[in-house]
Amino acid sequence: MAPAVRGLKSFVWQKLKSAVFDDFTKEEEWKVMLLDDYTTKLLSLCCKMTDLLAEGVTVVENVYKTREPVPHMKAIYLITPTKKSVDGLIDDFINKSSSRYKAAYVYFTDFCPDSLFNKIKASCAKSIKKCKEINISFFPYESQVFTLNIPDAFYRCYSPTLEKTKEKDAVLQVMAEQIVTLCATLDENPGVRYKRYKTEGSGGKEKEAILEEDDDLWVKMRHKHIADVIEEIPKLLKDASSKTKATEGKLSISALSQLMKKMPLYRKEISKQVVHLSIAEDCMSKFKSNIERLCKTEQDLALGTDAEGEKVKDSMRVLLPVLLNKSHDSSDKIRAILLYIFSTNGTTQENLDKLIQNVHIESDSDMIRNWKYLDVPVISSFVAQQHKYIRRDRSKEETFQLSRWTPVIKDVMEDAIENKLDSKDWPYCSRCPPTWNGSGAVSARQKPRASQREERRSSARLIVFVIGGITYSETRCAYQVSEAYTSCEVVIGSTHILTPRKLLEDVKSLSKPKDMVWMKDE
Repeated sequence: MAPAVRGLKSFVWQKLKSAVFDDFTKEEEWKVMLLDDYTTKLLSLCCKMTDLLAEGVTVVENVYKTREPVPHMKAIYLITPTKKSVDGLIDDFINKSSSRYKAAYVYFTDFCPDSLFNKIKASCAKSIKKCKEINISFFPYESQVFTLNIPDAFYRCYSPTLEKTKEKDAVLQVMAEQIVTLCATLDENPGVRYKRYKTEGSGGKEKEAILEEDDDLWVKMRHKHIADVIEEIPKLLKDASSKTKATEGKLSISALSQLMKKMPLYRKEISKQVVHLSIAEDCMSKFKSNIERLCKTEQDLALGTDAEGEKVKDSMRVLLPVLLNKSHDSSDKIRAILLYIFSTNGTTQENLDKLIQNVHIESDSDMIRNWKYLDVPVISSFVAQQHKYIRRDRSKEETFQLSRWTPVIKDVMEDAIENKLDSKDWPYCSRCPPTWNGSGAVSARQKPRASQREERRSSARLIVFVIGGITYSETRCAYQVSEAYTSCEVVIGSTHILTPRKLLEDVKSLSKPKDMVWMKDE
């Protein structure tokens, strides 16, 4: 039974099946599976326990923890090639007379260094029946989004404190190797282009809602505008409840709760929709209470025009209401100040100092000042080569007034598909296959496909990778462009996922010594 996953998650699961579980297809005995923290997250993203049961796995354990021995069962070790994980494997077979399992089948997610491999050979080689490297060094975050789980890549690539070290080269090498495993999993041999730029260095109880790829409603709604979600979910709720002919008129969450008790047949369907409605209403209440006015300011500063298309003549006048509003926290005000600085192509040192002092953000001022390490002219006298990306005209596109800004990455995706990227700004590391003509109309792989959607997706694939994190609005662009250009699927990935606050924290860390920077995994 295949898991109900799509896109990248499906590719990863199929690779795990062929590389790991197919080794046991002729065996009918139950097996134990040992995972470390990385592979636990990897499996949780692409399959469920029922899928593992279908492959003969009856118990899943953490390789780091002390476990009860099961000497009559074989053990599958899906682990990363790290000392901690390898030590966990060795401890299970250190004494042949007291081995925890009947035998070990070891699968590393990536290349295993000789030092660790030799350590395994010297300690428990006789207990290992199979040892393979399956090369999956990325997380399938969504069907068209992946991450490398390197949250400190931003600091290691851009911090001036590491300029004279080999940190940047080391992390770039790791990222390159991880991206190779993505291409191998997707069976792609892509042409590669890049852009570097030079820098100066219930019952009242809260319940947890698990939003997963097999939740069709979540997949449908996750990248929609909140206004569309608020409008669409009640319609779905009404449709579901109307089937029971038990309710009429305006629906409420309490009424639906009563309906669920009476109609077990629809309980699961309606409860899922109630969860999404509750989340959407909570988001909307926060938006209406405080964020709406902030969004207008951000959009005006980012675009340089207001909702009517009129040019913003005085950016400071647009900024001041946000700075004077006591309901906005410091990170909101810092983002607004940054947008003001970007819109004016830098400000004076005197003006910046006044802004920082008046808003009382002295302790977080590096969230603003450190953008100079990313080649952004925070101070107008700061001399730096500007790389202005010529934006596409989207004035005729329909959008919400408070969501007028389009991420630059969407322009890049569209230009790449249309073969319009300037080769001076985007030089090639390797050329695309001859079958790629910019439109994605010709496929290099001629395989029979079961559906039009699968046929469309086999035509071409654009993989976009960003060093230092991507935002949710940028991931949304991958889906939007894939829908607009039906002959090409866009997959986007990065070292980690960014939120507004996380970005400011990353920028603030750039000027800190390495031993003072602590990065939390996703």
